[in-house]
Amino acid sequence: MGFKTIAVRTDGAQQFVDITQQIRMVVRESGVKSGECHVFIPHTTAAVTINENADPNVRKDIMNRLEEIAPSTGSYLHSEGNSHAHIKSSVVGASLVVFVEAGQLVLGTWQSIFFCEFDGPRTRNVMVRVSPG
Repeated sequence: MGFKTIAVRTDGAQQFVDITQQIRMVVRESGVKSGECHVFIPHTTAAVTINENADPNVRKDIMNRLEEIAPSTGSYLHSEGNSHAHIKSSVVGASLVVFVEAGQLVLGTWQSIFFCEFDGPRTRNVMVRVSPG
């Protein structure tokens, strides 16, 4: 079993960062051959998702639709000015689980794991636990 916290530095207010390779490294270091990899984001204005990495326009399309759902310049009650980021984080989600087989993440051909920044730039944490199963 392995647990690790990965630091992710974002350089934009809103962006998707491919963290697949860092997660693969945690799986490799864990020594788990068959089980699950849990990824958790301990922030209320960031999220994690699995989606296509072949065409960067997919990420742009997702971000554009999230911006329609929760506009950055919308009228909100929360006084910190980042309510849109809280909403986007809730829509996308703070955690995911990926199967591990033969010591590798089980992802589809076009799938990657993305850290989703909605209130950056910042340095964020991604918590990863690999458990045998």
